[in-house]
Amino acid sequence: MIVKTKSYKLDKKTYISLALKTILKKQGWIAVAGAVAICLPSIWIFSIWWFIAAFVGLGLYLLFWWIQFYGVTQLEQGKMLFEKFHYEISSQQILMKINPREGMPLKWDQIQTAQIGADFFALFVNKAQIIYWPFKIFNTDNERKFVASILEKKGLVKPKK
Repeated sequence: MIVKTKSYKLDKKTYISLALKTILKKQGWIAVAGAVAICLPSIWIFSIWWFIAAFVGLGLYLLFWWIQFYGVTQLEQGKMLFEKFHYEISSQQILMKINPREGMPLKWDQIQTAQIGADFFALFVNKAQIIYWPFKIFNTDNERKFVASILEKKGLVKPKK
């Protein structure tokens, strides 16, 4: 079975928020560990400045990742992520089409992880490249369920119980 979707263009704000949330879920412990490490000297020499430094460090960590993802939206290399595509999804590959004659195949083994949200699928090729499919681009509910089953079979998401 091949699922053909409606055309969709990823919004830059959606991209930044999804990428930032995902990176914080995976690497947020680094920021927390850094903040705790900065606060540890307050055990011996108490000062409010240790806590201020930890707070500033957390802010700089968030700012760093926000700048990284915002930069992707501005660079020429990242423009492909924000073009209007329609997709042909099968169990072998994803075909990303700009128009009926121009497209790019993407094998499932190139996808590192996936996420099923309340109203979307998100496929992560790497930290910066995300394929985002809101449920509204699928023509029927069965197509959406078929894509969810492919993601489960490929081991990209945990099966629902």
